[in-house]
Amino acid sequence: MNPVVVEESSDTDEQFEGCLSFFDVRGRVPRPRTLRVQHQDFGGQWRTTTFTDGLARLVAHEVDHLEGVLYVARMAPGSSTISVAEYRGSGQDWQYGPRSGA
Repeated sequence: MNPVVVEESSDTDEQFEGCLSFFDVRGRVPRPRTLRVQHQDFGGQWRTTTFTDGLARLVAHEVDHLEGVLYVARMAPGSSTISVAEYRGSGQDWQYGPRSGA
């Protein structure tokens, strides 16, 4: 609960994302590959959790929602969304290669 991003890696990647706010389209969004988040557990204790790759993307997406930001605002300038049908035809699952400096 009450997540606060305290650190994000400079190592980023760009993958397609979707959202129930824009149910019928997908867009390529750059996100950090590693995200450190402070949050409270159900007992009210503060914790810090590190998320990587797909989970980092998911958490960043959801934290953005809490801050009133939708993924389309994170897309590169000039880029546009594609239809779900076009996305399905792309065969592009999220893929992660080696981290920079790794």
